[in-house]
Amino acid sequence: MEYVTAVPHPRSEATAPSRSGRRSLAVALLCGALGAAVTLLATRQRWSEGTATVAGGAFPLTAKGSDVTGVPAALAIVGLAALVAVFAVRRAGRLAVAALLALSGAGIVAASFAGASDSSALDENAARTTGDTSATVTALSHTGWPYVAAAGGVLILLAGLLALRYGALWPAMSGRYERGSDRPRRKAGPADPERPEEIWKALDRGEDPTGA
Repeated sequence: MEYVTAVPHPRSEATAPSRSGRRSLAVALLCGALGAAVTLLATRQRWSEGTATVAGGAFPLTAKGSDVTGVPAALAIVGLAALVAVFAVRRAGRLAVAALLALSGAGIVAASFAGASDSSALDENAARTTGDTSATVTALSHTGWPYVAAAGGVLILLAGLLALRYGALWPAMSGRYERGSDRPRRKAGPADPERPEEIWKALDRGEDPTGA
């Protein structure tokens, strides 16, 4: 007669954390890499446009995201570096790098929203074009690219939160090398007396070629 028990199998309990770690790792890598790429792409696009009066005529002006603010692009690079560095550190170091990753994403979101309504870059461009330091831009308008950059920041922020929550379950780059360094080195066997080259090699190593 068979009995049904509600106690979970030990193997299923052991594989559950590893499965969560693999899934969170894949999602974090995807979000972090995609978020950095989206942010860098968005900062190279036109964020605002307007016109300046030059010699009685209207002169069109545009400003890219990198002209408005350099913060999102810089933080995207920092976030990408932190995403890679997560695997090079452990314990407290991993938590610190994961926090830096999350803060990079949050900073991108804040800087992108601040730049969505900024007109200082166009005003500076108008002053250079007209030669009048008091010149300003008229017919000012903004594009949707700042919000695309903010979306990239949200993805990086999500990667950082996943690293904070599940980072302890992720593998580390140095683990394989640390395990390899703990292995005892195999001692060479005694030299074959019928092979003179092995006898000379043993003597060079300071070993007794007879193996005694």
